[in-house]
Amino acid sequence: MATVLTVHLFFFLFILSQSCFSTSSKQSRAIVVLPLKTQIIPSSSVPKAPNQVSFHHNVSLTASLTVGNPPQNVSMVIDTGSELSWLHCNKTPNLLSTYDRLRSSSYSTIPCSSPTCTNRTRDLPIQPSCDSRKLCHVTLAYADASSSEGNLAFDTFRIGSSAAPGTIFGCMDSGFSSTTQEDSKTTGLMGMNRGALSFVSQMGFQKFSYCISDRNSWGVLLLGGGGGNGSGFPWLGPLNYTPLIQISTPLPYFDRAAYTVQLEGIKVSDKLLPLPKSVFEPDHTGAGQTMVDSGTQFTFLLGSVYSALRNEFLQQMRGVLTVLEDSNFVFQGTMDLCFRVPLSRPSLPALPTVSLVFRGAEMRVFGESLLYKVDGEVRGRDQVYCFTFGNSDLMGVEAYIIGHHHQQNLWMEFDLQNSRVGLAPVSCALASQRLGKGI
Repeated sequence: MATVLTVHLFFFLFILSQSCFSTSSKQSRAIVVLPLKTQIIPSSSVPKAPNQVSFHHNVSLTASLTVGNPPQNVSMVIDTGSELSWLHCNKTPNLLSTYDRLRSSSYSTIPCSSPTCTNRTRDLPIQPSCDSRKLCHVTLAYADASSSEGNLAFDTFRIGSSAAPGTIFGCMDSGFSSTTQEDSKTTGLMGMNRGALSFVSQMGFQKFSYCISDRNSWGVLLLGGGGGNGSGFPWLGPLNYTPLIQISTPLPYFDRAAYTVQLEGIKVSDKLLPLPKSVFEPDHTGAGQTMVDSGTQFTFLLGSVYSALRNEFLQQMRGVLTVLEDSNFVFQGTMDLCFRVPLSRPSLPALPTVSLVFRGAEMRVFGESLLYKVDGEVRGRDQVYCFTFGNSDLMGVEAYIIGHHHQQNLWMEFDLQNSRVGLAPVSCALASQRLGKGI
């Protein structure tokens, strides 16, 4: 492919009262407002490794905070699909933003004999090892075939005036090489899942919410209380909640730290796909769970379900748009349903709505959220738009993944105390304005 849009969203970050911080309650209630930044970047430099699917997360949701003493500014990708937060610690020509552990008086390493290394890392997919210096060595691997490794460490993380000393994170020295100038400004990743080492777990937050706008507007992240039904936000309607699925027995393909919900069906317009509910339930190995993941851009379905959705959407699109007939073109290696749209057409035609039916809640995807314009792909007098649902089998992942593209203009609440996820349609630009006091 020629060019893909890369968009970095810098959220407004709101901190509500949390007793876990080593500050006074007055300081903890301070609201910190950070500007949102939208950056469009050509990504023709995205590497295509041999014998690997050219899958690439090309949108990142990013917040800024400080780490260490004296404080160092860092920019971290918000990822509800990951546990361990990490920072780039090795300064290289490819990275414009790194964390310098040598400058921080509060930084300390974690030996591999420490209970932190042996006990608190049980939820990590790859268990730590012991390096040549007897330090706790961690390796992280992601669905796009990228990986990183380094040492587990402690330091003080600050959000506004609130400080959390002794926060555990990965100080990474290799991997995640940058492919664009803007990507190189990202210092690391903030793991937000339910694992013991995640950012929300370590900070003691029992709830957090976010609202993701389109790429030309604002976004907001709310840590702590607030949001939800009876929240005192008159502009936010009632949330529909779906329970988080939990299992006690470890299974090889089930991520117990993920925000797992139960997908029960999919509708195209008002037509429910004729699929048994059993295809949406994890099997005896744990394969087939449904995860809400802010670190993944689009939504991915297991092969049989994806095929059923693809066929029905294609059927309802007959006579509306022309299908791109090119077997050699698969967008991001996982999305094989694309359409030709005349360059002269000012907007997309009316499209059938796709609804993801969860237990107790429904996520409706409609309009421009269904088709993604692939910049740089022009066929004659037509531009190329691709269906924003992909085949997780082609990604090598045995799971359903609900990406953040389909969470746009939804208030998404992660309620850990009540073990549920809530959602409600809302204008995220309006939510940001209201919470940002007109900014």
